[in-house]
Amino acid sequence: MALGDAILACLTERPMTGYELAKTFDSSIGFFWKADHQQIYRELSKLRDRGYIQGREVVQSGKPNKLVYTLTPEGRTALRHWAARPSTPASTKDDLLVRLHALDSIDIEPLRADLMARLEHHRDRHANYERILKKRFPDGTAEGKLDLGNLLLLRLGARHEQMVADFCEEALEALSAMSGKATVVPMEDGKREKG
Repeated sequence: MALGDAILACLTERPMTGYELAKTFDSSIGFFWKADHQQIYRELSKLRDRGYIQGREVVQSGKPNKLVYTLTPEGRTALRHWAARPSTPASTKDDLLVRLHALDSIDIEPLRADLMARLEHHRDRHANYERILKKRFPDGTAEGKLDLGNLLLLRLGARHEQMVADFCEEALEALSAMSGKATVVPMEDGKREKG
């Protein structure tokens, strides 16, 4: 997937400014496709040059004018062609996993601290997915294709974060058993539990 494809997919929801696109990436697509604001603005220029999007200037009083981007028919066609191709499974590049692979050659305590930080990170992200799910889909159902796509993505995100948090707990327990130290696992409510 290219960043341009992700931007085209966002613009199917509604016309957006570059700023709104960047915020959409931060709050939704950014969970599974990272892009910083500068990358998004550069890609918008490329998509405009290709004729996939058009920008309409909106005059504002007391503020600078803004450009609102919409898909062109050519952009919708490009998005459909991209979506019809087979996807490529994501590759994992995670230095924590490399450290586990080299466990016999590294110090365990920094690894334990890293695992505990990761555990908290993934628990926080899981809680965030659950909050979004409850807010956007309180009855657990979706209306229409767009809602269904978002519901499925949120469910996948929540499951992924829970799975990684469970793995971190398992790894911490295994390292604790190996080192003979008690496991200190941060709990979601801010309390700590000793195992």
